[in-house]
Amino acid sequence: MTTPPLPTAPKSMNIVAGATASAAGAQKTVLITGVSRGLGKSLALELAKLGHTVIGCSRSQDKLSALQSELSSVSTSSISSDSSKNINKHLVMNVDVRSNSSVEELARSVVEKKAVPDIIVNNAGTINRNNRIWEVPIDEFDAVIDTNIKGTVNILRHFIPLMIEKKQGIIVNMSSGWGRSAAAQVAPYCASKWAVEGLTRAAAKELPPGMAIVALNPGVINTEMLQSCFGSSAALYQTPDSWAPKAATMILNLTSADNGASLTV
Repeated sequence: MTTPPLPTAPKSMNIVAGATASAAGAQKTVLITGVSRGLGKSLALELAKLGHTVIGCSRSQDKLSALQSELSSVSTSSISSDSSKNINKHLVMNVDVRSNSSVEELARSVVEKKAVPDIIVNNAGTINRNNRIWEVPIDEFDAVIDTNIKGTVNILRHFIPLMIEKKQGIIVNMSSGWGRSAAAQVAPYCASKWAVEGLTRAAAKELPPGMAIVALNPGVINTEMLQSCFGSSAALYQTPDSWAPKAATMILNLTSADNGASLTV
């Protein structure tokens, strides 16, 4: 089966060193969906290492249990961390972002723990197996749309009001180079990420001052999804762990001035 060509990457966001150090340096609470593997997991561990609080969710309970221990470990080993305060500061929950009621329960738990996020990273995503659009099984198409689009909207539905109450908040919707270009064999995924780009731009016009929502193309990373498309060739690209420090720096430096932007790590 033909391997889809790589998407064309737009220019990355340029961050001037020290320009927004106060924003990046303050301790933040960051909600990450799809946190149990790949980009979500690496980003969560990087943020915890930097002293930030992570709220993570995914559908893989066994991986979440292991991640909880890893988050606590990197937090307590951080030079700037007080171990007595960091052992239990992270929250991970078994949540299916495709389910509105499941996300609603996550939001309720976050409010109860007084842990409304400063930053949300809508990272949960999936891709169809390489196939022509008319040969993609119905359940695969539905899974891509339900996770990548509806899952993102479910998070926005329940968390934007909480951020509005705080009069601040940054939302990062994970996009893709295939949300700004297209390729054969991955039409459902392309459609979902073009939708994320449009959704982000429209939502940006609805947010009050002090908040921002952006679409972020992570670049080409050796994840399970890339392996699904490229097979063994995926190993030629950077790992999630090498990507995470750059992504964390960019995300922590986002401000309300970035509202509506389409960015690339």
